[in-house]
Amino acid sequence: MITQSTKPYLIRSIYDWCSDSGLTPYISVAVFNGLDIPKEYVKNNEIILNIGATAVQELNIGNDCLSFTARFNGIAKKLNIPLDAIKGIFAKEVNQGITFSSDNIENRNDIDNSENSGFNESIQISEEKKTRKPKLRIIK
Repeated sequence: MITQSTKPYLIRSIYDWCSDSGLTPYISVAVFNGLDIPKEYVKNNEIILNIGATAVQELNIGNDCLSFTARFNGIAKKLNIPLDAIKGIFAKEVNQGITFSSDNIENRNDIDNSENSGFNESIQISEEKKTRKPKLRIIK
């Protein structure tokens, strides 16, 4: 008997939880050579994408890939992201969500795995930003 992966179901459930709670769902995606995404937003071989209802259109979380249309610098782009490349999904406001093991990501022969801790680093950076005092600047 072949069992299906739980990953698409977990992604859909965290997405629904975010939507029902009024939170913004973000996904962390491991970038590899064949993935067609805007390269200017990639940091440490990872991209963090807002997949909230106000940020994307035509969102489809299938069993093999997550697809949607989003605007980058005012230009609409259709993205198809294989679920194997998704490292985690979380709510921006509370930094709660789920990360996935990188077994499937590491098995892809075309992924550059020089940095796998970017998702946790982005959460730590976000938490550090919350603890800093706000600074006001005069802009002329």
